[in-house]
Amino acid sequence: MAETLKDPGTDNGPATSGHALTYAPVVKDGVPEAPPKLPGSTRLLFVTSEMGDFIKAGGLGEVSTALPRQLRTLCDVRVLLPGFRQVRAASPVMDIVREMPRTAGLPPWSLGRFRTADGLTIYAVLCDELYDREGSPYGPYSGGDFPDNDIRFARLSLAAAEIAAGEADPNWKPDVAHVNDWPSALAPGYMRWKGLATPSILTIHNLAYQGLYQPSRMAALGIPDLAFSVNGAEFHGKISFLKGGIYYSSHVTTVSETYAHEITTAEHGCGLDGLLRLRMQEGRLTGIVNGIDDSWASPLADPTRGIRQWKRRSAADIRKSFELPPSRGPLFSIISRLVHQKGIDLSIEAAETIIGNGGQLVVTGRGEPRLEDAIERLARQHPQSVAARIGFDDAEARRIFAASDFLLMPSRFEPCGLSQMYAQRSGALPIAYRTGGLVDTIEDGQSGFLFSSLTGAGLSSAVMRALDAFRSKAAFLQMRQHAMAKRFDWSRPTDRYAAVYAQALAS
Repeated sequence: MAETLKDPGTDNGPATSGHALTYAPVVKDGVPEAPPKLPGSTRLLFVTSEMGDFIKAGGLGEVSTALPRQLRTLCDVRVLLPGFRQVRAASPVMDIVREMPRTAGLPPWSLGRFRTADGLTIYAVLCDELYDREGSPYGPYSGGDFPDNDIRFARLSLAAAEIAAGEADPNWKPDVAHVNDWPSALAPGYMRWKGLATPSILTIHNLAYQGLYQPSRMAALGIPDLAFSVNGAEFHGKISFLKGGIYYSSHVTTVSETYAHEITTAEHGCGLDGLLRLRMQEGRLTGIVNGIDDSWASPLADPTRGIRQWKRRSAADIRKSFELPPSRGPLFSIISRLVHQKGIDLSIEAAETIIGNGGQLVVTGRGEPRLEDAIERLARQHPQSVAARIGFDDAEARRIFAASDFLLMPSRFEPCGLSQMYAQRSGALPIAYRTGGLVDTIEDGQSGFLFSSLTGAGLSSAVMRALDAFRSKAAFLQMRQHAMAKRFDWSRPTDRYAAVYAQALAS
């Protein structure tokens, strides 16, 4: 069993990562010092396991589509991702920069390079035995994980380190590497084990997914024995890709300020709260709220005029599409993965409150079979008030956002969340549990509704507040206008990421 991670001050001094770079200064109260400016000549390698241009499973895919493009105005950015079948299909012709040999149990690979239509440079880890298969980035469409995911994503992580070392592309190597979530989190470790001092930034999009594997896999993954300790990638007797990334990276970010604090607690820290508290005290853990794509800009030339007519037309379209009768009552929606984390069970409980007060509910998403069945059963029981479509279509989801008066989003935890931002830009007020990025993006009673009791009754109480606002038409219209006018573009998060890179370079 692993040693317990200690807080600073419980022994002779805080443990350190052993990284060659010095720590960023601890954030102090008072007027902050101006952050260092990122040199325009900076070369940034952005490493991800999904990208919306080609293949995505969630928010990481959205971020990987938008953030590198925003950063391109500030520095030289290249994106590295696995050469999935979908990537190959999108760019059947690409330059082969170099063929790379096998390392331990990681098969040989080739570095492919191409540009997107708008000029973003993409590196692809070409290894068909690992990536040329049907499914999501992580498993078959039928569910579950691919059994060789440790090899697949160790290959991605080591490829990032080989690029950082100048081995895979002798004409370009990064000044900073930015890795995301557990699938690329071993890259800072491989860089450290290679003796590189290149700064590395790890962004945690969801701490609950850690990439845990048995220690017998260490040799195949090319992880040195010294790394299997509390001061390394070991986590309760297993290899943790994410723990390794937190330990060896220069700086850790996560996708909202509130979530950054939550993960330093036992309740939300998934066993890594001790190490994360240490990183926060060192000034090496930063929360940065995501942005959303420019395509979510208001469809109205003036968001203060024409909202009611546009929303009514959108709602009539969705009611017809989902075979719900016309109604003057409010339209609620669930646009989500149908999983326990998203509080779908709480939404089902609150549905009776919605129906009993003349509202209707539209659901779209896919997830756990028991929750899919429960949603379909609810729709059969209330065919005039509830409609569901198991599955997900992005264009249809946008139409539902546009049609909705309210979005149910009672997530038990939510590192950032994008749906609440999409909803607000679309004039739908989110109703959400007070956690993570939901706290940072929803103003309770102004652009949505937050509740603090994580129960069906707690959500139902927030639904009643929303219904009261809906009945007070002037107040509801004012809230909707305020929500639609909020800015969720990438300008602020891009500047904050640039400051983190600059600080890492200056350390």
